[in-house]
Amino acid sequence: MSKSSICSNQLALYTKPKSNALQSAVQYIKKNFWLYLLLIPGVAYFLIFHYAPMYGILIAFKDFDVVKGVWNSSWIGLDNFTYLFKSKDFFNILSNSIIISFYRLFFGFPAPIILAILLNEVRSNTYKRTIQTILYLPHFISWVVITGIIYVFLSPSTGVVNLMINEFGGKSIAFLQEPKYFRSIIVLSGIWKETGWGTIVYLSAITSIDVEQYEAAFIDGANRLQTILYITLPSIMSTIVVLLILRMGNILRNGFEQIFLLYNPMVYNVADVFETYSYRVGILEGRFSYSTAVGIFQSVVGLIFIMSSNYLSRKVNDAGLW
Repeated sequence: MSKSSICSNQLALYTKPKSNALQSAVQYIKKNFWLYLLLIPGVAYFLIFHYAPMYGILIAFKDFDVVKGVWNSSWIGLDNFTYLFKSKDFFNILSNSIIISFYRLFFGFPAPIILAILLNEVRSNTYKRTIQTILYLPHFISWVVITGIIYVFLSPSTGVVNLMINEFGGKSIAFLQEPKYFRSIIVLSGIWKETGWGTIVYLSAITSIDVEQYEAAFIDGANRLQTILYITLPSIMSTIVVLLILRMGNILRNGFEQIFLLYNPMVYNVADVFETYSYRVGILEGRFSYSTAVGIFQSVVGLIFIMSSNYLSRKVNDAGLW
């Protein structure tokens, strides 16, 4: 056999699987054409609004000038990050962000799980759907409206809470001007707004549990609490772990709108977080490079937390995002 025929046979062996794989991929796409068509808007959204603007992180390493643009602005390296870490407000803002995030994680994360389990125990479908609808509604209300409600309820002169305190012989309290109350107000209002919406994922996970497990447990004499502890919770644990890992990625992100609308200079020492700080110092003063550096720092810390929590989850429960 000649060398040329041997080479052609080897080439055929290497190219044939590739062509077969390509043909099978094309056939699969044709078979699921409408699914891929429906996927296009979601992919386009992420490409346009999430991936395309990523070149903007260059602003953090430049002395950004609006007239010169991103590419023509002078390069300053890590000066913005150095200024951030040496700022007298940095450690206070970092501690505020971590404390509020962990308060939300400790009190807010279990809330939709508990609520979903309680709703699952309701036997009347009409009553359950009515309660679910009522609990979902706050999610669709703007923080501007909710902030107005909070101001009305907590007003020192006309607020319902202070009127009740006065009725019991106490003195009115300016809750939104007292640092010791502010974080509690932030966390509780966030729980009230988002807990109902958060139950959707957990209720979906609960409904996928095999009903025969509950029937077998009741035959063996288990009560409601035991079925929750030994069937419901273990069955949705993978969902809980995944959402907890995703939540850890936002450990330094407390949202801008809620805190910005509720805080004031009297509670800056306990309320000022990275979002409000970067807006006040970076945006209002026109220091776009500095505010971008703050955002990159938050993203890097979030990446570290999400990878660490996923690693620990894989080691302990053998479950995680990847």
